[in-house]
Amino acid sequence: MEDEDQVDRGVGHNRAAYGTIEDNARLSAEEMDEKRKENIAYEYLCHLEEAKVWIEACINDHLPMTTEIEEGLRNGVYLAKLGHFMKPELVPLKRIYDRDQERYNVRGLHFRHTDNINHWVNALEHMGLPQIFYPETTDIYDRKNMPRVIYCIHALSLYMFKLGLAPQIEDLYGKIKFTDEEISAMRKELEKYGIQMPAFSKIGGILANEMPVDEAALHAAVIAINDAIDRQVIPDTLGAIQNPAAHLVNIAPDYAAGYQDILHSAKYTKAENARNKSIDPDYEPDVYDELLTQAEIQGNINKVNTSRALEKLDEVLQKQDASLLLQALKNPHLNLRDVQPDNAEFYLVRLMKDRDVKKNNNNGEAVMLDKDEVQTAVSESNKEADTEYQKILAVQAINAAVSSGDAQQLLAALVNPKAQLPPVEEYAANLYMEEFANIKEEKQADLDYEEILGGVRVLSAIAKINLAVETGDPVGTFNTLLDRNAHIQNPDESNQKKYQDALVTAKVAKAEYENELLTHFEIQETVDMVNSQVHEEHERIVAIGLINEAVDRGVPQGTLEALQMATAKLKDIEPKQAVHYQNLLAAEKQKKAQKTDDDSAQLWVDEIQATVNTANRHAEEGNKMSVVVAAVNIAVDDADTQNLLNLLTNPDVALCSVTPECGSIYLVQLQEAKNDKTGAGDTGSGWMMNKAKEGHKFYFNINTMEYAWERPETVVKDHSLLTREEIQKVVTAVTAEHDRELLFKSNEPIIVKLQARIRGYQAREAFNNRMNFMKTQLPAIVQIQAWYRGQRQHKKYRQRLGELKENEDSAIKIQAQVRMYLARQKYKERQKYYKANEPQIVKIQAAWRSNMARHDYMQLMHAENPPISVVRKFVHLLDQSDIDYTEEIDLQKLRQQVVTEIRSNQQLELDLDQMDIKIGLLVKNRITLQDVITHDRKLKNYKENTRGSVNKGLKALSKESRERLEAYQHLFYLLQTNPRYLAKLIFEMPQSRTTKFMESVILTLYNYASNQREEYLLLKLFKTALEEEISSKVDKMSDIVTGNPMVVKMIVGFNRNARGQGSLRELLNPLVKAVLEDKNLAINTNPIEVYKAWVNQMETQSGKASGLPYDATNEQALEHEEVRQRIDQSVQALRKATDLFLKHILGALDKIPYGMRYMAKVMRDALKKKFPDAPEKDVLKIVGNLIYYRYINSAIVAPDAFDIIDVTANKGLTTDQRRNLGSVAKILQFAASNKGFGGDSAHLASMNSYIREAHEKFKKYFKEACDVEEPDVVFNIDQYTDVTMVTKPVIFISIREIVDTHQLLLDHQDALAPDHSDLLHELLEDLGDTPDSDILLGDVDETSNKTQLEKSEITLTLSNKYEVPEGDQTDINNMVIRTKRMVVDVIRCQPGENLTQILNTPATDEQEEEHAALVKKRDKVDKRATDKEANLVRQQSVMSETRLALSTMKTKVKKNLHALVLAGVVSHKDHYQAIVNMIVQDIRNQRRYRQRRKQEMIRIRDTFQSLSTKRAFFEEQIDYYNRYVKTCLDNLRTKGKKTHKRFSFFGKDTDIKQVSIKYSASKLHEKGVVLEIEDLPMNQFKNVLFEIATTEDAGVFDVNAKFMGVQMEKVDLIFQDLLQLQYEGVAVMKMFNRAKVNVNLLIFLLNKKFYGK
Repeated sequence: MEDEDQVDRGVGHNRAAYGTIEDNARLSAEEMDEKRKENIAYEYLCHLEEAKVWIEACINDHLPMTTEIEEGLRNGVYLAKLGHFMKPELVPLKRIYDRDQERYNVRGLHFRHTDNINHWVNALEHMGLPQIFYPETTDIYDRKNMPRVIYCIHALSLYMFKLGLAPQIEDLYGKIKFTDEEISAMRKELEKYGIQMPAFSKIGGILANEMPVDEAALHAAVIAINDAIDRQVIPDTLGAIQNPAAHLVNIAPDYAAGYQDILHSAKYTKAENARNKSIDPDYEPDVYDELLTQAEIQGNINKVNTSRALEKLDEVLQKQDASLLLQALKNPHLNLRDVQPDNAEFYLVRLMKDRDVKKNNNNGEAVMLDKDEVQTAVSESNKEADTEYQKILAVQAINAAVSSGDAQQLLAALVNPKAQLPPVEEYAANLYMEEFANIKEEKQADLDYEEILGGVRVLSAIAKINLAVETGDPVGTFNTLLDRNAHIQNPDESNQKKYQDALVTAKVAKAEYENELLTHFEIQETVDMVNSQVHEEHERIVAIGLINEAVDRGVPQGTLEALQMATAKLKDIEPKQAVHYQNLLAAEKQKKAQKTDDDSAQLWVDEIQATVNTANRHAEEGNKMSVVVAAVNIAVDDADTQNLLNLLTNPDVALCSVTPECGSIYLVQLQEAKNDKTGAGDTGSGWMMNKAKEGHKFYFNINTMEYAWERPETVVKDHSLLTREEIQKVVTAVTAEHDRELLFKSNEPIIVKLQARIRGYQAREAFNNRMNFMKTQLPAIVQIQAWYRGQRQHKKYRQRLGELKENEDSAIKIQAQVRMYLARQKYKERQKYYKANEPQIVKIQAAWRSNMARHDYMQLMHAENPPISVVRKFVHLLDQSDIDYTEEIDLQKLRQQVVTEIRSNQQLELDLDQMDIKIGLLVKNRITLQDVITHDRKLKNYKENTRGSVNKGLKALSKESRERLEAYQHLFYLLQTNPRYLAKLIFEMPQSRTTKFMESVILTLYNYASNQREEYLLLKLFKTALEEEISSKVDKMSDIVTGNPMVVKMIVGFNRNARGQGSLRELLNPLVKAVLEDKNLAINTNPIEVYKAWVNQMETQSGKASGLPYDATNEQALEHEEVRQRIDQSVQALRKATDLFLKHILGALDKIPYGMRYMAKVMRDALKKKFPDAPEKDVLKIVGNLIYYRYINSAIVAPDAFDIIDVTANKGLTTDQRRNLGSVAKILQFAASNKGFGGDSAHLASMNSYIREAHEKFKKYFKEACDVEEPDVVFNIDQYTDVTMVTKPVIFISIREIVDTHQLLLDHQDALAPDHSDLLHELLEDLGDTPDSDILLGDVDETSNKTQLEKSEITLTLSNKYEVPEGDQTDINNMVIRTKRMVVDVIRCQPGENLTQILNTPATDEQEEEHAALVKKRDKVDKRATDKEANLVRQQSVMSETRLALSTMKTKVKKNLHALVLAGVVSHKDHYQAIVNMIVQDIRNQRRYRQRRKQEMIRIRDTFQSLSTKRAFFEEQIDYYNRYVKTCLDNLRTKGKKTHKRFSFFGKDTDIKQVSIKYSASKLHEKGVVLEIEDLPMNQFKNVLFEIATTEDAGVFDVNAKFMGVQMEKVDLIFQDLLQLQYEGVAVMKMFNRAKVNVNLLIFLLNKKFYGK
């Protein structure tokens, strides 16, 4: 009892405790029923868990938790994966729809998920599971009967276990626990099904019954087997299972003991589970609850067979015998798939590997592989074997390509994925071919895989090195050299630039070869050469140091030995020059020390070589001079005057003042000097000493021709020889004496000239004195002349006065005649005035006659009930004249042109943006030039076809498509006039596609709102969508500001880029231009940027280092008074500019498009409705975000992007201009949203008060912006407008857009119109499935570009399929329209006091004829209109009744009026004045319509002109890109050629003239240009020389660095880059990767030395 109690407690612990039978006996019937339902729910949950665990084991994937497994199976993904486990060849993974369930998680079920369910059912059929277990598709997809699905899974598990294809499903009843909530929820779910729970326990019996055998014999055999199992007698058990009636297969007698053990264990477990279930009161026992079924027995037998087969397989693996392994794998008990004899070796390797891995994971204990692991190993081995075979074929193809010599064939073979090679570089095809051909030739055999693999790795790395060399980046080149696959030996990071230059040189030299790329050997050779050069340079520097040390020691022989060192690479060293070398080098070094004021100054290699050359030259000059001196002595001894004179003028002796006339005198004087010297000492040694030009003593022996730079101890001076200095002394004395004799003869002409100059001087002096006298007395002379002239004038005046007094009567008569003449002239002018006013009198009379007409017109326009006599005079205005039709045609054509131009410009702008990206990628070497050229051709096509889209019209379509297109016209009319469809469609689509959908479909459908009707309908759409978005997707008001609402984005985009663009330009253009044209305006409130600009300016202007740090924080920058002053100036300028913008924007509310203001009103009302408690200021803040931030702000920040200003392709806004506009926009944005400055921007807190004041103004502005009328009033449009239109609405849409829109509607029709009786469903049914574009295009030439034809626009004349048929008078509003049309014709032809009188008075014959003539005239006008090239169609349903006879028409009018009286529309008491008033309103509207039509034509023409201007700007950009691409092509063609001209920095072509400057590092350090050089002490700066030279390219300088004269580094310095760094505030840059340079001072130096600034 104790053990039984423990068992009971254990069971109760593992499942919900529902009480015992005794407990249930005390329950009521209702409570017992509840308990029964709960037990069923618990049991079903256990079955769900069992199925979940089993499926996870089969498909190796995780399923949802037990309570969600039913929902998780509905999409069929897990079931299809189970089908793949069952039959992988029937259900491949790629056929499973939504395998990762991404779509299901986002959008829920899709009808294609049923395909997954069907895949599983097909697998069940091929597996052979009896169909009695199959569920229906709706049982799963619609969740109508999920228990049957779980039941089927249990049956499938048992069936597959019987076949040995899957593990046995586990019985978890009583072993798991569920919460009361889970059980209660499942119970309710089962009650919904309303079905009886399947008998899971009877699955085994049903499977047995489904077998085509004797059921009774099978049942008896199974019971006998169970009895034998219980007895545990192995022979009995073996005999029982071998009974043919049991229909068991695959029985191996050797495994009898194993069968007994496993069957006994399985039977015991099943009995235990049955006892657990028997505790439940509703348990219904079954014979097979404790007996094993035939399927379970077969499954366990298969399990033993498989286990034994795996044991044999493990034994074979230990022997590592491939043939035995193949036999073991083919064992039928394992039932392995795809075991191929040829792959035995692969199986062995893979299985051994998997066995070792499993052993290691099991702490080193030997374990067997299970069947799934063996099957996986076999499948993977088959793949490896196939891969290896494909690799062999690929290697053969590579060898064949190498043999053929075709580089492209080789490239294709190398990129073949079956070759399993690393990625290859396509541009290196010739490199691969050359290298592989060389390897194959050396080997004299085909290449194997390892050789190809290694070759590809190396050659790809070599190709990357070549590519890096072409980019010109030394760092990138060095990094590719370091690639271990390149196998480049000994690269040195310090030689990066040298490697780059050397490789470029080598590559240029190879440009003419078929393979332009450097090979591995050539690259390694180049690297070794550079390393060798660098090593030699280093040794040379060491040798130069030793030479300087030897010179300092002062030992000539030591200096000579140092100079002769091979590492110094000095030329022309002569040992006998040792002394002179020492002297000159010491002097040169001392001179350099004095010049540099540095006693430790060292001689550089160039200076040493120059000194050696100088010493050698001195020796040569000394020899020549001494030989000539010796010859002079001989000539003196020989008394040969002519020879002597020739020798004295010899340039080698360099004697001065030699005069040919004195030759004989020279001889005499030199003989005397020689005689005098001979007696002074020894003679005959031949040695003499002459001084060279530089003053050095030069000892020379005329006998032996020896020379020395210092006097040897054994040398004795020969006093019989004259030296050069002695000869020069004699020559100078003789020449001086000769010159004195000639002096006086040469002075005579000079004396004569001197006397003449003295006389001339005296004459000029006298003349000047006279002139000075006249100038000093000038005032007195003028005064005398003035007095004399005055006296003469006074005399003449007195004489004239006397004559007048004598003739007074004559003067009076003359005056009278003049006055008479003036009066006559005045009279004639008065007459002329009257004649001139005669036309005005006529006009006054005409005005008087038209007064009554004007009075009638005022009555018509303003009277409440205009009399019919007045109306009759104006009804002719309702007729459509030729002018009306012509204007309609012109307007329609203009709309088409504008829509076409808009679409063309949009596509062109997108392609230009792509061209920008492609050129950027080309510059970065991300794409090839060919890609850019291809896109450039596309742009050329745009330019050549200035109107890219062609309107084909309906006639361009095939005849068979006409009915379909008429259906499309009905569909698009419905979409256009009913905004709810498109509004819902917007939210059904992903947000990423909404903008494109709007531009391609919505704006096309509404013709970009090109007229009032379409703008009205588009606003209705936006209103519906905006209200829906705010209602359903906005949780709090701030979501509109912080998020990116889809509809708001569409509204702003439309109003800013389409209808509102002209308004926005008109509003902002003068303001933006004022900011851009103000050259003195520079707004920068960033302290760090202001600080850096200030430092840069100081250093650039002074050429000296400022001493201030180059990096600073906001606080550090604001510590400087100059920075604060500049920021204050910027703040003042910013406030002034912002105030200008603010006043203009607030005063120009009418410039905001009506559509934008109306959307603001809709947003305000929708927000108030959604958030009734929200303060008005918060609502206005959201409205302000729409009007200012989203609509206006972006146009201020980027006016060029929104066509606010006109910019050319080669000139854009500068950074300063953008900063100015951005600063203004930021303040206005803060004012609109009521934000202030603080924190890091605390220095701008002074603007906060201004922002608060501006915010109050903005609030009033936003409130007034929302005060607009409804579109019905503004556009005077209602639901009947289309009926009265002269022309039907027309849209211009492409074939591709029609097809895409149709597909979208089909995909989302249930969401757009849930009611299947909706008109949308009917129209879509008329159209059927989405047609292919070929159907709509009709017969298309095969050579035509289908994609381009799909973009061609066609014209759709929209019409309503559901218009009221002609003659149908049930619609009162339609009757009103018809009646008005007939009344107009009646009163036009028949006068009367009121409408009643006219209708009751019979019409005369004249009136009938007048009416008939009116009808004919109208028909002619209509015919002329329809003959024109326009789709002008009058509404026949309205016009047909106006063709009746006048009397008949009057009768019909009476009938209609009677019906309208009954409907309360008109009244007979006022003689039907209401219908007359309606006609008056139509006349007024017709006038307004004509005025608006003219205004619209003007506006559309302006729009078209703006679009043409924008297109011209795009075409200018295309020209720019064409020139850029042409330049690239020209550069490619002229690559390697030298030019003789260059473009100067100032924009002119100039001849190449290179200029260079040289500075030592110490000098540049003093100037502040060089700050430091890494790894070089300051005292060595003097040994570093920088040479800056101009190049052929303007603004590019070569900078060479030398250390002690040895060339070290060379870089290109681009002046424009320096200016960019300065602009970005970078004060210090690195050169040669070692030297830190002050950017500002370097710019100052270059400006000063090269540009004269």
